[in-house]
Amino acid sequence: MDYGAALDHLETLINHEVKPRAGRVAGLSLESVQRLTAEMGDPQRCYRVVHVTGTNGKGSTVRVTARLLQEMGLRVGAYTSPHLVAPTERISVNAEPIDPEAFGAAIGDVARFTHHLQMRATWFETVTAAALQHFADVAVDVAVVEVGMLGRFDATNVVDAQVATITNVGMDHTDGVGDWRLAVASEKAGIIKPTSTVVCGESDPDTRDVFRAETHAAMFERGRDFGTERERLAVGGWLADLRTPYGRHSDVLVSLHGRHQLDNASLAVATAEAFFESQLSDEVIGEALAGVKVPGRFEIAGREPLIVLDGAHNPDGARAAAETLNEDFAPSGRRFLVVGMQSGRDVAGVLQGLEADRCERVLCCTAPTARGVPAAEVASAAASIGAAAEATGDVEAALDRALELADADDVVTVTGSFTVVGAAKVVLNAGGP
Repeated sequence: MDYGAALDHLETLINHEVKPRAGRVAGLSLESVQRLTAEMGDPQRCYRVVHVTGTNGKGSTVRVTARLLQEMGLRVGAYTSPHLVAPTERISVNAEPIDPEAFGAAIGDVARFTHHLQMRATWFETVTAAALQHFADVAVDVAVVEVGMLGRFDATNVVDAQVATITNVGMDHTDGVGDWRLAVASEKAGIIKPTSTVVCGESDPDTRDVFRAETHAAMFERGRDFGTERERLAVGGWLADLRTPYGRHSDVLVSLHGRHQLDNASLAVATAEAFFESQLSDEVIGEALAGVKVPGRFEIAGREPLIVLDGAHNPDGARAAAETLNEDFAPSGRRFLVVGMQSGRDVAGVLQGLEADRCERVLCCTAPTARGVPAAEVASAAASIGAAAEATGDVEAALDRALELADADDVVTVTGSFTVVGAAKVVLNAGGP
């Protein structure tokens, strides 16, 4: 199957995606993807695995962890989601995305297995199986795998992780009623296997108890076993001292914007050291953290005006984006938001987190997906919290309007959904606005 045919095939599977929510998982099962990978020979057994779940910070933690393992001389696969522009972004080996030809072949292989089994796999199950097979085909030493949603019934949970890492627990994929935090934690704890070392970035004691109850091996906890000290803003990122279960590392530069990325970096270093069961050298950590890039996470896409791309899609992520803009850049000019959201998200909560009411204008678009919230509804939510909002249609129109209004010393932040960020990247890279 060539790349175009693979995309066409995946397009037919999109409507079959399941959207689980914590506390409402009755009837969900891993049986389908387990049956598929078993028929494929269980390729995920051919290499070691680090499995990462959490509400925010998964993508950054996966990329930093993968870079650390690569700096140690390993051949490292990384599986992330979602993608911004092309699905090939999701599957990489030593930080190089799979090429379209190999992606098409991998999807074609999975399609032949599903046809043989007379089963209908979802889009995510198909791409996950393709990634696991590709990693086996190219003989990676270890795969760092990001959970798609929650954990227990996520298609990636066919792996048996040597290290299971939890970034945090926030209000996402939940109705937000009752003991929602514990319900979310319970689903995320499903990635912990009997032999998994657990690295936990969540700070809430009751929530950590949920993970501890699933742990049969060692569990390292933020605050007690690892963390950061002497955090300070630096040129091109943040500096801090890192404390891990295996030692200390002084004056580490993390080349990512946002104080919250120090949390992700310390979690990743603790994860990598848990994988090796030993301390990494300062040189390895320095090389990895100084060179890591995370597309779509406070990515600078232009200057004069400053254009920021950030896939903040829940209130916690939105607050982190606003704090990063305030702390890292302290802009003196006006602020403009280009925002589009997907259904099922807390639109007003995200807009509040983004400090939309402080912006000169909020340009609201419809996210380019079947689940996109209409631009007028996003604008109504923005107006309800006191923001000056316009409904502008699609992403390109919203970005055009923002750049028309913005002066050289202003800031335009594109956010709310990774599909919006991806569409903006396409427009900007095409030399549009």
